[in-house]
Formats: sequence, structure tokens, C-alpha cells
Amino acid sequence: METGLLAQFKDLGLSMVLALSACGSAMGAGMAGMSAIGAWKKSFSQNKAASFMLVAFVGAPLTQTIYGMIVMNRLYELAAKGHYAWGIGAFCGLAIGLSAYWQGKCAAAACDAMGETNKGFGNYLVVLGMTETVALFVMAFILGILGKLAGA
Repeated sequence: METGLLAQFKDLGLSMVLALSACGSAMGAGMAGMSAIGAWKKSFSQNKAASFMLVAFVGAPLTQTIYGMIVMNRLYELAAKGHYAWGIGAFCGLAIGLSAYWQGKCAAAACDAMGETNKGFGNYLVVLGMTETVALFVMAFILGILGKLAGA
């Protein structure tokens, strides 16, 4: 069993990438969810039909947690070989988490606009997709770097 200080924290990068990604997802979905509830409340108070499609906006930031898990699994393989990669886990998780956070803010605005006009669903999804792309890029680029580290 490894007892050195570094060995005790070998899972820190793994933990950080998942935790920071999930924190961003939670904050993003929370913001979008509050906005959806407000839009539904407004519809109900005006005796209008409430759009269930707002749920798609609320759920959009959750995928970033999956990206964090994918990177975490790859980091685990490296940690098992003695490459601890704390910085990669921390900054990758932060970037993915921020993508989810800002996607949630965009989703909240989309919920407000959709609740008010009941129009523009496709346009709003495009904006959410663009925000999501940041997380996808980070994941893809980090997986490429981790593949090179694994071969080194």
C-alpha cells in the first residue's frame, strides 16, 4: 500500500473533475428550473396552457456531469499507473462546470422567452447547443491529452 503524501491524494483529480462538472450542472439546472417554474406560474395565473417543453431547457445542463464522469474514468486509468493529474482534473472540471452554469443561465432566459411568447424553441436550443459545445471541446481535447500521457 502506498503511504506517501502524493499517493494519499491520487484520486483528487478524479474527484475534482466529476465534482466541479456536477456542481455546474446542478447550478445550471437549478437556475433554469426556477425560470421554468416562474413561466409556468405566469401561464397558470393567466389560465393559459403551460409549455412542458421548458423541461428540455431545464435538463440541458445535466449532460456536463456525464462529460465529467467520462474524463474521470480516463483519469482513473492514469491514476492507477501513478499519474495523478490533479491540475487536469481541476481545470477540466472547472471548464465543464462553467459551461453547464452558463448553459443554465441561457436556458433560464429561454424559459422566460418561451413562457412569454410560446415561440422560438428551436432557436433557443441552438444557443444551448453552442454553450454545450464548450464542454464537449474540453472533454475531447482532455481525452486526447490523457491518451498521450497514457502512452508516455
